[in-house]
Amino acid sequence: MEYTIQKLARLSGVSSRTLRYYDQIGLLPPKRINSSGYRIYGQAEVDRLQQILFLKNFGVKLEEIKTTLADPTFDITDLLEQQRNQLEQQLTQLTALIRSLNQTLAYYKGEKNMTDKEKFTAFKNEKLQENEAHYGKEIREKYGEETVAAANQKWLQLTPKEYRQLQDAEARLFSALEILSSGPQPADLDSQAARQVFEAHKEWLTLAAPFYNTDYHRGLADMYVNDERFAAYYNDRTSQPSVSIMRDIIFHYTEA
Repeated sequence: MEYTIQKLARLSGVSSRTLRYYDQIGLLPPKRINSSGYRIYGQAEVDRLQQILFLKNFGVKLEEIKTTLADPTFDITDLLEQQRNQLEQQLTQLTALIRSLNQTLAYYKGEKNMTDKEKFTAFKNEKLQENEAHYGKEIREKYGEETVAAANQKWLQLTPKEYRQLQDAEARLFSALEILSSGPQPADLDSQAARQVFEAHKEWLTLAAPFYNTDYHRGLADMYVNDERFAAYYNDRTSQPSVSIMRDIIFHYTEA
C-alpha cells in the first residue's frame, strides 16, 4: 500500500512538516515523487518511520538514528528485544513499588501491620532490577547463574540493619576513594585511606555477596576496571577517576 504525505501523517501521528524535514535531511526519503510532485511512501518507508519513532522514543538523536539505520549490519529486532527487556524490568519495578506504597498507606492509616523488612522490600527489588539491567549478563558470564541467583537471594533477604550497614560501607568507600583519587599519584596503598577503601569494600561484599574469598574479590576488581559500566559507577562518584586505584588496593591487601 502507498501513502501520500498527508495520509502517512494521519496514519502515524507525525506532522507533514516533520515528514518533509525527515526527507530534507535524508532520514526518510519517499519511495517516489508522482507526476503531480507529491511525495509517495511505500511499505518500506512506513517500516522505517516506525523504527525512527521507536529510536526517538528510546532517546536516540536524529543524526544517530540516520547513521544507525544506514548501517547494513543493524538489526532492529535486537534493539527492540533489548528495549522490551528494559521496559519489562521497569514494569516489574513499578509494580513492586506500587505494591509497597499500598502497603505503606495501609500501615500509616492503621489498617494493617507492616514489618520492618517489608518497609524496604520495594527499594531492594528496585536496586536488584537496576543491577540486573546494567550488569546481569556480564556477571552471569563470569560467575554463572547459580552464584548470581544466590547473590540476588541474599540481597533480598538483607535485614534493615544489614541494608544500613551496606549503605554506610559504600559511603565510607567513596569518601576514602575521593581522598586518594584527588591526592598525589600513584596513591599510597599503605595509607589509612587505602586500608579504609579495602575494608569498606570487603564489608560491602561480605554483606551483599553469597560468599567471600580473595579470588572472588580480585575477580570483581578486575571486572570493575575492564567493563566501562562498572568503571563509570566508581569514577563518576569521585572528582577524579578512582576505579583503577580501588583495583590496586584490593590486589594489594589480598596478596597471599
